[in-house]
Amino acid sequence: MTLIRKAVFPVAGLGSRFLPATKAQPKEMLPIVDKPLIQYAVEEAVAAGITELVFITGRNKRAIEDHFDTAYELEAELEAAGKQALLDVVRGVIPKNVTCIYIRQSAPLGLGHAVLCARPVVGNEPFAVLLADDFMDTAPGYKPVLAQMTDLYSYERSSILAVQEVAREHTRQYGIVSAASYRPGLDVVSGIVEKPAPELAPSTLAVAGRYVLSGSIFAYLEHLGTGAGGEIQLTDGIAALMQAERVLAYRYHGQRYDCGSKLGYLQATAAMGLKHPETAQGLRAWLGALLEQGKLP
Repeated sequence: MTLIRKAVFPVAGLGSRFLPATKAQPKEMLPIVDKPLIQYAVEEAVAAGITELVFITGRNKRAIEDHFDTAYELEAELEAAGKQALLDVVRGVIPKNVTCIYIRQSAPLGLGHAVLCARPVVGNEPFAVLLADDFMDTAPGYKPVLAQMTDLYSYERSSILAVQEVAREHTRQYGIVSAASYRPGLDVVSGIVEKPAPELAPSTLAVAGRYVLSGSIFAYLEHLGTGAGGEIQLTDGIAALMQAERVLAYRYHGQRYDCGSKLGYLQATAAMGLKHPETAQGLRAWLGALLEQGKLP
């Protein structure tokens, strides 16, 4: 049984890189094949045994709440039409034993502030943080990424950051850690810095949008000033936490797609389209034909 019961989803961002698509809908509701990004992240949390989902929302994010609510009119129409398969899909968006909690982030003060907004619900418990922009495709033969991390937490009882190697020229897009080897796939973090320039980055090991954190981090986030970008950075809170507690970096098994970028979003859509039972065969045949005819740019 998992020791982590609560997960925080910071979903208050504007999604400006996807305008105009995100002018009237949250970026987290952009679909990958037939499910929105946020649902994939929620399913990953539920697969890890999470039963309380805390969404840190902002203006124009009501669609997320509606998505995880009961749609009585839609269900009634599907039931009346005898469309049981679709009815099961709608009713299965979230398990009945899972609770959704919504907290408004009053101002865009950064990821660290968004996580701090969850403190009244999380308390002093260890908890998970999932960034829906970081789409995680499960590696064959492994549990979903967050479940890998919560299993690790059960043994290590330390905060854990999902990490991956990135090209040095991309370090300014990530929180970058320096770490010492602990055991295969797992390092002890000795330093962390937010979005360093390539020439200043201590390594090329980047945090990848999944965290299991000690409840102690709230005390550090509460007293932080603004950091990179004039925001309260979660990275700075983790750096402060490290002075009192061990923090681990986990090289997860899976494929991350940066769905905060157009290219990453398209890559995730193609990858999942090639796995989806309704689209895999046709999409593979179409791509194969384009390659054979030399029409793929």
